[in-house]
Amino acid sequence: MEATFIIVALVLLFAFLGLGVYVTTKVVKAAARGVDRTITQARRTVEDTTLKARSFGQVGVTGALATLRLDLRNSMRATQQALYAGVQTDASLKESIGLFERLSGHGHELDDELKRLEAEPDRQRIAAVLPDLRERTAQITQAADSLRWAARDRARRFAEDDLSHLSAQIDVESGALRDWSRAPADDLPHTPPTWNTPTPTPEPPALSEPTPAPQYPWQKTRRPEATT
Repeated sequence: MEATFIIVALVLLFAFLGLGVYVTTKVVKAAARGVDRTITQARRTVEDTTLKARSFGQVGVTGALATLRLDLRNSMRATQQALYAGVQTDASLKESIGLFERLSGHGHELDDELKRLEAEPDRQRIAAVLPDLRERTAQITQAADSLRWAARDRARRFAEDDLSHLSAQIDVESGALRDWSRAPADDLPHTPPTWNTPTPTPEPPALSEPTPAPQYPWQKTRRPEATT
């Protein structure tokens, strides 16, 4: 018996140790993901601020590249937020998300190319390929904008249909309430007021012995009222 207890205790000890290691690993990974998201968000904010400053403060090739990158990132980010927020209530947007992920691959490729060109010292070569970069940027942003506005139009149409159906139900209910409120007074039962002339009630005959009322399990006995 003692050996059995020792074995069971060791098994429980190792089980608790394994569970502790598993929970600790999960917590560390979650914290690491949170730190990575924070760093990525901070880096993205700094990069967007830099692109805005370059697009407004510089002219020529540098300002043009910054403007293209800023337009591309804003369009893709807005479409991503709209689609992933809308799919929570409309499952039909999953196919649109698949198309957007394919489009995101082209967007990241173009953004990386624009970023590399920012450090290119040959400005004439950049100016030569700039029309093609503008065309690719416009093609990607137009596709992203089309997905985003289609999802928004779909959500707005569903909201309008639901509102129209709700308004029709409210109109029907309001008409029914008005019909009841306009019922003629002659159709209502007429009861003469009795609070001014009370009618005496006959006293019940006295019994020789009061008969106790039967008590059932689901009835509650009344507590005696407290006297003040």
